[in-house]
Amino acid sequence: MARKKDYYEVLGVSRDAPKGTIKKAYRKLAMKHHPDRNKEPGAEEKFKEISEAYGVLSDDEKRRQYDTFGHAGIDGRYTQEDIFRNINFDDIFGDLGFGGFNSIFNMFFGGMRTTRRAGPRRGADLRTDIEITLEEAHKGIKTNVSFPRLERCEACQGSGAKPGTSPMTCPTCNGSGQMSYSKRTPFGQFTSVTTCKDCRGEGTVIETPCSDCRGRGLAQKAKKIAVKIPPGVDTGSRLRVAGEGEAGEKGGPSGDLYVVIHVKPHDMFLREGKDILCEIPITFGQAALGVKIPVPTLNGRVKMDIPSGTQSGTVFRLKGKGMPDLRGFGKGDEHVKVIVETPRHLTKRQKELLEEFEKLNKGGTSAQRGFFNKVTDAFSSA
Repeated sequence: MARKKDYYEVLGVSRDAPKGTIKKAYRKLAMKHHPDRNKEPGAEEKFKEISEAYGVLSDDEKRRQYDTFGHAGIDGRYTQEDIFRNINFDDIFGDLGFGGFNSIFNMFFGGMRTTRRAGPRRGADLRTDIEITLEEAHKGIKTNVSFPRLERCEACQGSGAKPGTSPMTCPTCNGSGQMSYSKRTPFGQFTSVTTCKDCRGEGTVIETPCSDCRGRGLAQKAKKIAVKIPPGVDTGSRLRVAGEGEAGEKGGPSGDLYVVIHVKPHDMFLREGKDILCEIPITFGQAALGVKIPVPTLNGRVKMDIPSGTQSGTVFRLKGKGMPDLRGFGKGDEHVKVIVETPRHLTKRQKELLEEFEKLNKGGTSAQRGFFNKVTDAFSSA
């Protein structure tokens, strides 16, 4: 099965495009590829593709589902008829003499169309967000998430009718769930079948609705489930929990739950992909003489060697002490940046020792001597 193109790319609009821009883009493309104007092979399929994209992006709920879950939020939830029915073809093409919804739908699906009574429908996908610490993202955790969702009404067992009663056959459509109409257009007479307005395609009506769910057959409940968050997740990671979305209607399957991860900022560590960065203060004496110091990691403290003569800003790598790869391909590293702190308040004895050190260190450091030699050379040649 061919992979569907991104709806925004199909229409050539940005993901934040307003409805007016989307409509203009669709009309322009539709006029180019409308089969009444374009007789080239593939024009009808192209027209169908851009119409499907417009049908989704012009509807607020369908667009929200698509922006959140992509094609998975549309496929299985809406039929093509559901998508095309949202388009007001008369408004878009009325001034051009093209057919309205009936003729265009027949163009796609041919002749008189028959529809089945509304059957099982898949439940909606849900999203819930969860915040975890960097340590929890490092090791992975099992936690509970709570969220509201629609479940089958326990009082009426999903029928929508008051307990002890049953839905009755719709008298308007005699249980077919559809009504047929004939209409003459410039392209000939077309017969279309529309959903019955009284039973909304169900084929049955409820005389006495269930008081708990008001006839819908579904009731909102608070739900709590346990989810396992794998090691290595980052902010924006999504976990799909199959079948934990809203209940389907008329026995349809439940939707899925998507758990979106947010990792809290850490007081000590900064994350960059799989690597962890941190800064450690050391004294001048430790930097000059060298020392072994304890360094915090996400696995606890480890000892790290600071060689003598270390300069402030030097970065050391602790291999394998970063975040695990979400797909199991090893771990990142921890990069430790040492900052040599200059003491602000010295005792008399400390000052004496530093002064003595400076006397012994005649001429300053090699870096200082090199710098001042360059300055001297620059001025002497001026």
